[in-house]
Amino acid sequence: MSELLIVIIIIVVVAAFFNKERIRKRFFSERHTNYTIDDQFNSDKREREKEIDRLLSKMGKNGINDLSPKERKKLDELLSKK
Repeated sequence: MSELLIVIIIIVVVAAFFNKERIRKRFFSERHTNYTIDDQFNSDKREREKEIDRLLSKMGKNGINDLSPKERKKLDELLSKK
């Protein structure tokens, strides 16, 4: 019985070692450290641009009908902020 317990512990440790990045991202999220107002502005701008790119690429496949009404509204809001 104790041999089985040792094997299980070893398997858990090895699995944790190979998945440490996934575990770190899941339980220890990165803190947003924006040092200046410019850094915060640029960070927000990059996030908006990523979301716009995602929506436009989705729309580019099958046209505007591929977007839900919620996504269309979000796209309009994001484009008006630029």
